[in-house]
Amino acid sequence: MKTMSASFAATSHLAPVIERVDTFLLDLPTIRPHKLSVATMNGQTLMLVKVYCSDGVVGFGEGTTIGGLAYGGESPEGMKLAIDSYFAPIMTGQDATRVQALMARIGKMVKENRFAKCAVETALLDAHGKRLGLPVSELLGGRRRERLPVVWTLASGNTDNDIAEAERMLDIRRHNIFKLKIGAGPLREDLEHVAAIKRALGERGAVRVDVNMAWSETEAAYGMAALADAGCELVEQPVASVSALSRLVRRYPVALMADEALQGPESAFELARIHGVDVFAVKIEQSGGLFNAQRVAAIADAAGIELYGGTMLEGAFGTVASAQVFSTFANLKWGTELFGPLLLTEEILATSLDYSDFELTVPDGPGLGIELDEDRAAFFVRDGLRKTISVAR
Repeated sequence: MKTMSASFAATSHLAPVIERVDTFLLDLPTIRPHKLSVATMNGQTLMLVKVYCSDGVVGFGEGTTIGGLAYGGESPEGMKLAIDSYFAPIMTGQDATRVQALMARIGKMVKENRFAKCAVETALLDAHGKRLGLPVSELLGGRRRERLPVVWTLASGNTDNDIAEAERMLDIRRHNIFKLKIGAGPLREDLEHVAAIKRALGERGAVRVDVNMAWSETEAAYGMAALADAGCELVEQPVASVSALSRLVRRYPVALMADEALQGPESAFELARIHGVDVFAVKIEQSGGLFNAQRVAAIADAAGIELYGGTMLEGAFGTVASAQVFSTFANLKWGTELFGPLLLTEEILATSLDYSDFELTVPDGPGLGIELDEDRAAFFVRDGLRKTISVAR
């Protein structure tokens, strides 16, 4: 009779292992410039990772940022280098089915690099879901919803253009919640911009704003009061400081949401401990992966903090990975911002995602439930130093 340890060793020996990890960069144009307080994006670069397993299964993951290094410490180019040079040697030859164990191993040998870790974890989960014939959501405990409300961000920088864009989204029933990117211009002009859009939309569309940490605490106090009067329902990360957020929260009849301040479960716990915000914008990349995003959500639930599914303007693979996680959340009061693929002019999937009636359908196929159009993607793969996308302030 085999001992338990011998049986485990035999099972481990039979498990598929990781044979190869490849990465590549795709430069994709956007439908219009996307203006934030930190940068203006004229396109998006996706870092895609492919994990090849000994059983023939291939998993995909994605890493993106907002404005290259303008938003944070990782870039698509840096993620590719880190995965090629450090992650791949750690992963090669390891059991492809023990995703959390392998991510813990990577975590001991690679510090920080949350975005790159998220991309690799996504690829491992995609592969294992395909192997088992299950969607990623079922590997994460099971989905609670099949469709997710999706916010559209208005960020052309022009009031008339933003109103026209919002009207188009309402007409085609794609979005009825709108987030405005402000903070790059003078405070009063930004407030007038928001008020004008809300007046134009009336009760047909909800309006929220994202300041991307551009305001001082004094500006935020003035701005939040004015935004509440204008009918804005939520303000995202108006200031950088966590302590400033905690002084602003619940002073005005408008919800206050943390985004950049959320850097994984530890920062989520600290924000919850000091009652720093009303809402968490959960992002799988900022959290350091899909499992960590669930941990952030669990902390929020325990603290009575509401949830919003955020985005790093990911392409299809990052967006669907996020959707798979968000579909498992018990509470998702503020919906999601998973519009990233709609901002791109080019389709890289064999079958497009289903955005309709103001929501996104969460794919239910094995793994992420989507398939890359390899030929189409190959056209946009960066060749050496060629880069087709510019990012400006």
